[in-house]
Amino acid sequence: MAWNEPGGGNRDPWRGGGREQGPPDLDEVVRKLSDKFGTLLGSRRGGGNSNNSSGSGGVPGSGIAGLGLIVAIIAVVGWLIASIYIVNEGERGVVLRFGRFLDTTMPGPHLRLFPIDRVEIVNLEQRRFREIGYRSGSGARQPAIRSVPKEALMLTQDENIVDVRLAVQYQIDDPRAYLFNVLDPESMLVQVVESATRETIGKSTMDFVLTEGRSAIVGDIQKLSQRILNQYATGLQIITVVLQDAQPPEEVQDAFADAIKAREDEQRLKNEAEAYSNEVIPRARGQAARRLQEASAYKEQVVAQAQGETSRFNQLLAAYQKAPAVTRERLYLETMESVLSQTSKVLVDVKGTNNLLYLPLDRLFKSHEAPSGAVGAPLSETLPSGSAPSVDGSAAATRLRDLSRSREVR
Repeated sequence: MAWNEPGGGNRDPWRGGGREQGPPDLDEVVRKLSDKFGTLLGSRRGGGNSNNSSGSGGVPGSGIAGLGLIVAIIAVVGWLIASIYIVNEGERGVVLRFGRFLDTTMPGPHLRLFPIDRVEIVNLEQRRFREIGYRSGSGARQPAIRSVPKEALMLTQDENIVDVRLAVQYQIDDPRAYLFNVLDPESMLVQVVESATRETIGKSTMDFVLTEGRSAIVGDIQKLSQRILNQYATGLQIITVVLQDAQPPEEVQDAFADAIKAREDEQRLKNEAEAYSNEVIPRARGQAARRLQEASAYKEQVVAQAQGETSRFNQLLAAYQKAPAVTRERLYLETMESVLSQTSKVLVDVKGTNNLLYLPLDRLFKSHEAPSGAVGAPLSETLPSGSAPSVDGSAAATRLRDLSRSREVR
């Protein structure tokens, strides 16, 4: 019958015959183990002499032996616990045997020989922070930032004093070098960075340090400091160097503020002058270019006009050479026409006739002053039949000349 069948009772093998049993008592377990080891040791010591073990003489020896074994087991367990150590991620374990470097362990559980070996845990990912030239206050009564003149005051190339404050972030690069090569790596870091800063500031002018040269100075300080730390094999690596502040000492800050203000005013006036120059010079250049173009156009106009007059004169000369009288008469008439067309006087020369010639002068002048295409109707009525009114005064004068010639022929 199975132990869990109905009617078979509670025969659970893990419950000790059906009794509810709690956790075992530690004292009882130790006592049982002591009794068992005592019995074993007592039987080994007694050997074949079983009579000597009777009575109460064998019991104390068995108990002391069992207790010693338990102590030995506990000591072994304790030694194992003390010998096991764990290195977390981002850390390194430096194992020392009798104070001498033995090995560098990686993250994970490891075993050492306790108490011969000693392990120094070094965090490589932790970023440390040091202040140079100032200290941040940690208490309520202390100021937020306290200056350290011994570290902050530095001399520039132009023999001026500046107050420089730096913040350095660094981390451990080589655990063995960090622990053994330098007695105090953090103090060494401060001294190296301060020395590199003094060298860099000493090669720069005060204006360069306070204005546009901050980024260049920080880069030079970081490179020089890291090179010195590598030479000393400190096991430290500088991450960033931040220039918190760079200003003249407090005693001359007012005078320096006035100098900065004057420099700013100078720069402002220069900018205004450059803006005015940029506004006036292009305008003047434009006017000069315009005048040059106008002069060039006038030159071309005069030259072209002179060439046209020359060509006209050459043509007139050729016509005059062919027919001098006709050409002379034509030139005379054209000249008189051009002259009399600009006057308000009318000359009529009629020979050998008493006919009254009626000329509407007022209308002729109005038609002469009228725009092109506007001709008065009465003018066409007064003129002889077959003659068309003219638009301008020159045409009217030509018509009058033709009429006078016809009268002379008659």
